[in-house]
Amino acid sequence: MRSPFFLIGCLVLAAATFALGRILNNDYLFFAGYTVLQYIVLATGWNILGGYTGYVNFGSAAFFAIGAYTSVVLHKTISLPLPLMVIIGGLVAGLVGLGMGYLTLRLRGAFFAIGTLALSVVLQTIVVNWDFVGGSRGAYILRPAAIEVAGVSLPYIQYLFVVMAVLAAAAVSAARAIERSRLGYGFATIRDDEAAAEACGVPTLKLKLVATVLSGALMGMAGAPLPYYIGYLQPASTFGLDYAINAIAMPMIGGTTSWAGPVIGAVLLGTLQQVATVTISSVVNLLIVGMLLTGFVIVAPNGILGLLQKFRTSRIAVRSHPLLKGLR
Repeated sequence: MRSPFFLIGCLVLAAATFALGRILNNDYLFFAGYTVLQYIVLATGWNILGGYTGYVNFGSAAFFAIGAYTSVVLHKTISLPLPLMVIIGGLVAGLVGLGMGYLTLRLRGAFFAIGTLALSVVLQTIVVNWDFVGGSRGAYILRPAAIEVAGVSLPYIQYLFVVMAVLAAAAVSAARAIERSRLGYGFATIRDDEAAAEACGVPTLKLKLVATVLSGALMGMAGAPLPYYIGYLQPASTFGLDYAINAIAMPMIGGTTSWAGPVIGAVLLGTLQQVATVTISSVVNLLIVGMLLTGFVIVAPNGILGLLQKFRTSRIAVRSHPLLKGLR
């Protein structure tokens, strides 16, 4: 399926989900759905650098927070529509990703991962000491109860759901297009053998910078609507482990080599965490992520997609076995 048709299909699916929520008339479905869609964008953004290129980024919470605090700054200075704030948040996070790339992408393996973690610590320290965005006390964002879109009055949570659904459809479509393009093939050569890619003339540093910018921009966009979703933003939660660990775990559980992996992981883990929040407590969310991640690392290190591919390959091998052919 070509990218424009795939994007249209994603938008139709999002519209159908929105219509179902309106029919059921349950606002919690929109609250939970927003969170799952947010994780789809966040995991897809992380996967462009961590999955396609093979550079594990521990600073995903920093890019997410950049998008969120960009919205806070814009909210306090000029009044802009939320979709425009999302775009600006992505641009700012992408620029930070470019700067981070120049500083850290000459490192590899664990050294690169530690460098990205250090970036997150530095940015959190800056935000904690920046009184304009609330500092360590946090910032309150007063959102309207409803907003009029195309002549229809929507509760604000439904509006947030629509914005995040469109963003998720665009992010997944972009990731799919990148995977099947020359850019994606360049990322794959870096992931498989960077030294061999350099020897063959592949501009590895340039490609890694592109991956960092795209990854940072998507993660920043995922965080931009957050202040309007929760109404209160503080560094401890925005830079917390929840976003950093989920951004890594979801692609790894789903599968990091394809656009579908982060989507599967985000829907699975996001749904489980929402169910646990309602039935048990949000405290067990990271426990669920940790247990599933440990299990998949042992049983299926290539994620759900890798497990399905292995099962399919084994079935083909069994069917093509000469002894079974003779029994037919």
